[in-house]
Amino acid sequence: MEKLFKLKEHGTTVRTEVIAGITTFLAMAYILAVNPGMLSATGMPIGSVFTATALSAGIATLVMAFTANLPVALAPGMGLNAFFTYTVVLGMGYSWQLALTAVFLEGIVFIVLSFFNIREKIIDAIPDSLKKAISVGIGFFIALIGLANAGLVSSDTGTIIGFVNLRGAPLVAMIGLAITAVLYCLKVPASILLGIIATTIIGIPFGVTTIPEGFSPIAAPASPLFCKFEFSNILTVKFFTVFFTFFFVDIFDTVGTLVGVTTQAGLVKGGKIPRVKQALLSDAVGTCAGAMLGTSTVTSFVESTSGVAAGGRTGLTSVVTGLLFFVSLFLGPLFLLVPAAATAPALISVGYFMLRNVTDIDFKDPTEGIPAFICIMVTPFAYSIAEGIVWGLVSYVILKAVTGKAKSISPVGWALFIIFILRWIFK
Repeated sequence: MEKLFKLKEHGTTVRTEVIAGITTFLAMAYILAVNPGMLSATGMPIGSVFTATALSAGIATLVMAFTANLPVALAPGMGLNAFFTYTVVLGMGYSWQLALTAVFLEGIVFIVLSFFNIREKIIDAIPDSLKKAISVGIGFFIALIGLANAGLVSSDTGTIIGFVNLRGAPLVAMIGLAITAVLYCLKVPASILLGIIATTIIGIPFGVTTIPEGFSPIAAPASPLFCKFEFSNILTVKFFTVFFTFFFVDIFDTVGTLVGVTTQAGLVKGGKIPRVKQALLSDAVGTCAGAMLGTSTVTSFVESTSGVAAGGRTGLTSVVTGLLFFVSLFLGPLFLLVPAAATAPALISVGYFMLRNVTDIDFKDPTEGIPAFICIMVTPFAYSIAEGIVWGLVSYVILKAVTGKAKSISPVGWALFIIFILRWIFK
């Protein structure tokens, strides 16, 4: 262990790393309930998605552990799974097989780019205000999905959208949200997962959580959706938008998480993330593996900070987390028992976490603030992460150009602007 992970050099021990790994797993295990429920709306078998979620998370996290030696865990990302389901499949009308193809190709491109350090250059080309705005917009989008899935909001109220009467599932979801918020404010570890468990139990007497006869929490995992790809229609502008959005969001999600986790762990030296090339490669390998197994984009999880707070400093933390994801493969019936009313508080909570980036946007400068606002506004109202990014970037380029600040627009920004305009023309 010492030779492999350099524990003494990082001021840690095997015991500390094991505890940190367990803490990280508990903090992000909610994805095992949320991701299958979300992706199954596309028609994908929920049991197979659960298997793919657990396997891809375990594989990617172990790759991170042994190649980058960082206490960072990975799993199918929130926001990216929402884009997969509600924009690409249910919105654009693509099949889930084609969406998996986009994710797989994104992973292949990431592997290539990781060897040439191009991902970092692309990140530098996008304005900071839009990076933050995209995260905030996705936060609102995910929260709206949670509210809708639980039946808390509906268009049946006589308005465009409004709150329904708190009965049944909506009431259970609201109770669950209150429990999750209290646990989080009290700094209870794994507050989201505990909130899901509590809400699932509360849902039993309400008839929201249904336990089938002969229920057993332990069972052999379902077969994954191995290599269910569809390469037709990939040479279209519409498909490029899908591919680019997966590509774009994953870049900033991964790098933002890596910066946050490694900074908290005190691993950043001279402003540089250690072994960042290997870390980005882990993300790319995880994404390819996830697509081949049948799930949306795999990315680094910000919940890794909980393990760092528990003392995790090396890849041994990730080894423990990855192994626990493999163990969870046999607990599928337990996670799939969770109703939408119980996962809704988790989605809303994640929305809150992502919303906090709004304070870093410079709204005093209208050429920065207005595009950010448009991106944030369009994402939930258009029910599309892709549209939020497109409208935000186009408005940014226009406002910078007409106010004499065109120098702040990178060549990549101009190229994307032209591509998005052509997309509207030929749509």
